[in-house]
Amino acid sequence: MTNEASSGTAPADPGDGAFLDLHVQREALERRLVLVQQQQQFGTNADAIARAGSEEREALLDLDRVLTLIRAAEYRRQPGARRW
Repeated sequence: MTNEASSGTAPADPGDGAFLDLHVQREALERRLVLVQQQQQFGTNADAIARAGSEEREALLDLDRVLTLIRAAEYRRQPGARRW
């Protein structure tokens, strides 16, 4: 399995590591979100369900932040992207 950077079809960008890290963060947050949603749905302890609800709100805020950073990074990677 080869990616574009190693196959020579696209030049390696110094920000690729940071860009890929954002996707790793996104995946971890999505997994966390699914876990707390399942804890809310299937939990039997009222305190644990309430705690999962609070964790869900935090995970959603973190996910929104990371997705915004990903969108910005994707825009910057486009040819001719405007720099402010």
